[in-house]
Amino acid sequence: MPTPGSGSRDSGDVLPVRLAPDPALSRLAVEVDPRAPTTVALAEALVRTMRASPGCVGLAAPQVGVPARLFCLDVGGHRKARSYAGLVVLANPLLVAAEEPNRAREGCLSVPDLTGDVVRAGRIKVTGAVPGTGEEREYAADAFEARALQHELDHLDGLLFLDRVAGAHAVHARKRYL
Repeated sequence: MPTPGSGSRDSGDVLPVRLAPDPALSRLAVEVDPRAPTTVALAEALVRTMRASPGCVGLAAPQVGVPARLFCLDVGGHRKARSYAGLVVLANPLLVAAEEPNRAREGCLSVPDLTGDVVRAGRIKVTGAVPGTGEEREYAADAFEARALQHELDHLDGLLFLDRVAGAHAVHARKRYL
């Protein structure tokens, strides 16, 4: 598995985010060893990159060109968040329960100029391993946090939110706020 930072040993690197239609965004990610030092380093780099990106609440490894089943998420402070698990970093995550489908607008760092109306479950459960320890965790989420978790899971399966919209009528130019 490639390591973050293009070979750089600087632990403070922020990784470049791939933009659609980059082929890295449409590839199926592979499982990782959650205890491997490369997985831990990539997880740390994903969190740094997410936090350095204004408005970003989640980032998956394929978005930085690494085909690994790994993502981070933190919806803290987002006005639409109801549930809040804190910083979530999961390797090899799985969606184990989903209910209450609803449609809402989504955006993505990898699709900076567009948003789209996407139907996703309003309540979910996700399991996965914690990078470093390999400890299995389960998270229950609803509303915005559930949507964001599903969005990141899609990245691991080579999907963008654009793959889930009902058609061109459900894609919108991103509003810019000054």
